[in-house]
Amino acid sequence: MNQNESILPLKISVLTVSDTRTEADDKSGKILVDNLTITGHLLAEKTIVPDNIYQIRAVVSRWVADESVQVILTTGGTGVTGRDGTPEAIKPLLDKEIEGFGEIFRMISYQEIKTSTIQSRALAGVANGTYIFCLPGSSGACQTGWSIIKEQLDSRNRPCNLAQLIPRLTET
Repeated sequence: MNQNESILPLKISVLTVSDTRTEADDKSGKILVDNLTITGHLLAEKTIVPDNIYQIRAVVSRWVADESVQVILTTGGTGVTGRDGTPEAIKPLLDKEIEGFGEIFRMISYQEIKTSTIQSRALAGVANGTYIFCLPGSSGACQTGWSIIKEQLDSRNRPCNLAQLIPRLTET
């Protein structure tokens, strides 16, 4: 990574999926916003929706259709309870899934929370040229997820990164 180069700032939206969180107590959403801005990226929008697949899908679809939004980070709704519906909301929107993200996320999480990591359905993919990363709702999971995502969204990361591929995501 060449630290003398400036990071190419990406426009990132953050969605918190929760039936109980408000802007006042959304610690995980705040962690993601703080981390992306500290890194040099730009916050496009942040919102909170209940754990309802249609409300999740509506917000994410709007962002995916907005050409200025390059990355979407979601937090919450990736567990296995009846109310956890983020993967079900997002998967139908994806043109391609990035399986390696969930695999790496669970591998790193195993070091922190042992076998409880099997309960996470963290995932990532591309929809209409927009990267989407779905993280669990805990603040620790958001920190872990960001530690993976930040390097791939850094245009200076070598040998390669997801940021440099953005112009090619919609080619046919």
